[in-house]
Amino acid sequence: MEGAPMPKNVEEIYKDYRSRRAGIVKALTVDVETFYERCDPEKDNLCLYGYPDETWEVELPAEEVPPELPEPALGINFPRDGLDRRDWLSLVAVHSDVWLLAVASFYAARFDKNERKRLFSMINELPTVLEVLSGRRQVKEKSVVSNGNKVKSSGKSGKVSKSASVLTPKEDDDTGEEDNEEHGDTFCGSCSGPYTPDEFWIACDICEKWYHGKCVKITPAKAEHIKEYRCPACPSNKRPRP
Repeated sequence: MEGAPMPKNVEEIYKDYRSRRAGIVKALTVDVETFYERCDPEKDNLCLYGYPDETWEVELPAEEVPPELPEPALGINFPRDGLDRRDWLSLVAVHSDVWLLAVASFYAARFDKNERKRLFSMINELPTVLEVLSGRRQVKEKSVVSNGNKVKSSGKSGKVSKSASVLTPKEDDDTGEEDNEEHGDTFCGSCSGPYTPDEFWIACDICEKWYHGKCVKITPAKAEHIKEYRCPACPSNKRPRP
């Protein structure tokens, strides 16, 4: 639970925001099956918490009034079985975005307007939890590898014959800056980290989200043998509910 010291400046609040957000993103993507199971509609009102150590927890709200920090949306477990899973996760994502901003606002309430403006400008540069979940922030054109040869795939991440869609590390430092601009809106669907040219990436051929290879435990060698990659968060990769 909570216990981290209160952030004292803009940079510390931003770090707290990013860490809590990373925990929530993990719950709704990488750990989605565990998150789903813990949101039993038969239980009491539950909340999704993201913590400064990038972990998450589904728990009852704090008993003290007023609470130490603003509380997340109450009762996220109740509509679980009444909505399509994707719609339910999107609803939780929206409420989580609101909560993350509320916590940041709580910490920044005593700052002057210039510091608050700087903080929320920094926050606004990150994709929201909903944007990460829905894959909205994607570039229109991405480099992919098909059978070891670089080609271009316009529009979507591309159904590339005989190979999954990947972004490979750049060996030439001179092209790094240009590549960063080309893929500037690409964020990892797992850790939400932005694109960097020195890391291996792979795209889901179902939902079209991009991931660090290390986040989904896929190596370049392994990707060569994947005809259609399905990410951990993709609904089509889930077992049907009884």
